[in-house]
Amino acid sequence: MTALLRTLLAVFTVAIVNLVVPTSAVTPAAAAAACATDPATPKRQLRAMWISSVANIDWPSRTGLSVSAQQAELRSWLDLAVSRRMNAVMIQVRPTADAFWPSSYEPWSQWLTGTQGGDPGYDPLAFMVAEAHARNLELHAWFNPYRIANHDDPTKLISTHPARQHPGWRFAYGGKLYYNPGIPEVRTFIEDAIMDAVSRYDIDGVHLDDYFYPYPVSGETIPDAAAFSQYGGGFSDIGDWRRDNVNRLVRELDQRIHAAKPWAAFGVSPFGIWRNSSTDPLGSRTSGLQSYDAIYADSRQWVKQGWVDYIAPQIYWHIGYAPAAYDVLTGWWSDVVKGTGVQLVVGQAAYRVGASGQDAAWQSPAELSNHLYENRKHPEVAGDVYFSAKDVKADRIGGFSALASAHYSKPALLPARGTGSAPAAPTITSATRTSNAVALSWQATGSPTSYAVYRVAGAPTTTDPCFFADARNLIATTRQTSYTDTTPGDAATYYVTALDRWQQESAPSAGKSVGSSGAFSVVVDNSDPSFAAGSAWGTSAYSSQAYGADYRFASPVAASDPAWFTAAIPGAGSYRVEVWYPANSGYNSATPYIVATSGGNQTVPVDQRTGGGQWRSLGTFTLAAGTYKVVGVSRWTSTTGYVIADAVRITKL
Repeated sequence: MTALLRTLLAVFTVAIVNLVVPTSAVTPAAAAAACATDPATPKRQLRAMWISSVANIDWPSRTGLSVSAQQAELRSWLDLAVSRRMNAVMIQVRPTADAFWPSSYEPWSQWLTGTQGGDPGYDPLAFMVAEAHARNLELHAWFNPYRIANHDDPTKLISTHPARQHPGWRFAYGGKLYYNPGIPEVRTFIEDAIMDAVSRYDIDGVHLDDYFYPYPVSGETIPDAAAFSQYGGGFSDIGDWRRDNVNRLVRELDQRIHAAKPWAAFGVSPFGIWRNSSTDPLGSRTSGLQSYDAIYADSRQWVKQGWVDYIAPQIYWHIGYAPAAYDVLTGWWSDVVKGTGVQLVVGQAAYRVGASGQDAAWQSPAELSNHLYENRKHPEVAGDVYFSAKDVKADRIGGFSALASAHYSKPALLPARGTGSAPAAPTITSATRTSNAVALSWQATGSPTSYAVYRVAGAPTTTDPCFFADARNLIATTRQTSYTDTTPGDAATYYVTALDRWQQESAPSAGKSVGSSGAFSVVVDNSDPSFAAGSAWGTSAYSSQAYGADYRFASPVAASDPAWFTAAIPGAGSYRVEVWYPANSGYNSATPYIVATSGGNQTVPVDQRTGGGQWRSLGTFTLAAGTYKVVGVSRWTSTTGYVIADAVRITKL
C-alpha cells in the first residue's frame, strides 16, 4: 500500500488531476467497527470548556465593559476553543436567577453591566450563538436552576425581581438566597425561564451545573419544613421529598426541551460522587461528600431513567487520590452509563493544574493528560469539559498543552445523538491548488448543519471505508460549503461528509484528487539506502501502522547512537520536516528527533505512544543545500520504551 502511494505521488506532479474516485455506500460510522483505529485520533469526542459568567470568572472579565469590548472578549474565548481543537462551549447564561438575553421572566444579569436589570445594549445570547456557530462550535447554554444571589439580602435585588415579588418562593441559607425547590410554582417558573431561551435561540444544548439544594453549611438547616408540610404528602422522609423535587425538574426539563427541539442535547454536570460504597453497595469506592444525601441530587437515577442525553460528573481529583480517585470514579460512572444510551462526559479540573496549594500530583504537567489516557480504558467516555476557560488559557506548567499535544492532534466530530437517518452525501464541485493551498467547494442535498473534510495522501482508486474510521484523515469541520486547506502537502484526495443537528454523518462524497504543487518533497523510509543505523537497532514488522514493510527500534541508552535519514536538499531555505512511526503504549514518550539545521542540530522530543500511522510535523527548519544526514533518531533519553525510526518527509516551503 505504501509503495503504491509513493508511486502515485511521483506521478501527480501536475497542478490538478480531476480524478473522481468511486465512493462507498457505507457510512463512516458503519465502517469504523471493521477498521483498526488509533485511540490518539478518535473520530468522535466532545471537547468543551465552561465559560463562567458568575462573579465575572471568565466572561465578561469585569462589569461595565462596552459592547465592543464584551464581544471582543467572547470572540477570543471562542477562538481559544478552536485553537485547542474543541468543538463545543458551555456558556453560563443564567448564573443567579437572571438572564444574558432579554427575558420576560428575569432581569438582565448584573455580571454584564454591574447593575441587575441594566440593559447591556445588545443581545449577548444571540451574539454567542452566532459567533459559536460561525466557528462550528456547539453552544450549550448553561443554567443554574435555584441560586438567586451570592448574598442573603433580598433588598439588594431589583424591585421587579420574581424573588422579591414572591418572597415565599425563596429562602436564605449559608449567606446566599435560593429558590425553594419544593414549591411547584417555583419549579414551573424555573422551567419556563429556561424554555424561553430554548424556544427563542438556536442553542444546541441545555446544561445544568452541580448546584441543586445548597451544599451543607455546618450548624444550619435548610428552612423548608413548611414547604414539606404543604407539599410533601406521600413522603415520610424529607430527604426523599427533596430528591423527588430535583428529579421532577430534571425529568420535566428533559421532556420540554425535546418537545421543543428534539435535536437539542440536555446534560447535567453533577458533583463527582453519587454515594460511597460504604453507604450504598451501588456507590463508588470513595469516601467523600455524597451528592445524593448532601444536595439531594440522585444523578445515578437520571442516567438510569434516561432523563439526560449526557452526564458530565465533575471528577476533580487526581489519579490515585485516596478519598476520591479519578480512575475509580471514571470506572464507576462508565459502569453507570453502560447500556443506557446516556453519554458520559468527564468534568476536568483544569483549574487545579499547576495552581498553588494543590496536591503534588497537580504540579505535574502530565496529570491532566493522564486522565485522558485513563478515559481510553472506558469506551463509554464520550469526551471532556474543562473548568474553566481562564485556566485553559493560562496553561500553567504547560499542562493543557501537554494534553492537547497527546490527545487533540486532530479535530473530532461531536458524539452522535439519536437514531435518525444521516444526510445525503455532498458532491465536491471543485478542488483548485495554488502554490500553497487547495480550495474546495461542494454542494449538498437538503439542509445539513455542518460538514467534515478529509484528506488522504495520493490518489487511491477506491474509497476505503477505513479512511474515515478515526480522525487521522480529518482536517476540518465547517458550516460553510467551501474550505481552503493551507497545509496540503503533496498529491492528495479530498472527501466531504455532511452532518445534521444530531451529528449523524453521511456517507463520504466521491473523492476529488489534487496533484502535487511541484515543490520539492522527499520521503526517506528506513528501508531506503539513504537510511543508516547501528547494530543495536532492530527491525520489526509487528505494527500495521508502519510506513512501508517494517521499521527500526532500539532501547534507550545514555549515548546518542542515532539512526540517520540522509536526503539531498536542493537549496538552502525553509523546510517542513515530518515523521512517521507506528505508535504503541510501550514505546517511548520522549523520543529525541534530531534535525540538522543550517544553524546546528535541533532536538525535538516526540511521544511515540500515540499519534502513529500518520505524518506528524516536527516543525519548520532552515536547512542548507546538499546531501547529508538531515534527520536522526537518538537513543539518548531518560524515559523508558523503545525509540522508533520509520520514515521522514522533508518538504520545501
